[in-house]
Amino acid sequence: MASLRTSATKKNSRRLTALALGLGLAAAALGTAAPAGAQPQGADRAQARGAVGYVGSAEKAGNKAFFDAVLKSVAQRQAKQPSLQAVTVYYNASQAPSFRTQISSAASIWNSSVSNVKLQATSGSADFAYYEGNDSRGSYASTDGHGSGYIFLDYAQNQQYDSTRVTAHETGHVLGLPDHYSGPCSELMSGGGPGPSCTNPYPNSTERSRVNQLWAYGLAKALAKAGVQR
Repeated sequence: MASLRTSATKKNSRRLTALALGLGLAAAALGTAAPAGAQPQGADRAQARGAVGYVGSAEKAGNKAFFDAVLKSVAQRQAKQPSLQAVTVYYNASQAPSFRTQISSAASIWNSSVSNVKLQATSGSADFAYYEGNDSRGSYASTDGHGSGYIFLDYAQNQQYDSTRVTAHETGHVLGLPDHYSGPCSELMSGGGPGPSCTNPYPNSTERSRVNQLWAYGLAKALAKAGVQR
């Protein structure tokens, strides 16, 4: 019995070694697909903290953290320039050149949908940034741990799903909206819940109303903390 167990153990050991080697080679092959420097610095740290995915669990805390970071950045600028009448959120898309059209479309969609906040492109300092690359989690919005945030757009996911919808959905997190994957296609923040056939890139009336409310009262509270009266 002992010799049989020893023989079985050796065979299992060889199988596990072969399996581990195979997995290692597969992982190495997959790793070569990612373009160098595609992911933002700190992406690994963001993954450890947990990010907001296009398809996955609704992480309300992550959504709120990202919105709060952008809100804080905007409030600081407004505090320095209290004469500003319009609330503008600046974004930098220079690190996501493949998605310039989708990012511009998403900004236009939101700018035509809400009135209390506007999105504006800049090549300089911004309230948040867009990045592109390969990530097994798909596209997501995340804080960077230093008071600001970014949106990551995954190549594969943007080929499977309507890219403008993906971008507009992730941009919705910037404006304070959480994921709601069980919603219908007409609801932008349902994300990938309705499936790849859903191509709607527009927020519905409830989502538009919520963003206007958040930026009317959220910014007012942020400015009040900064000691600025509007």
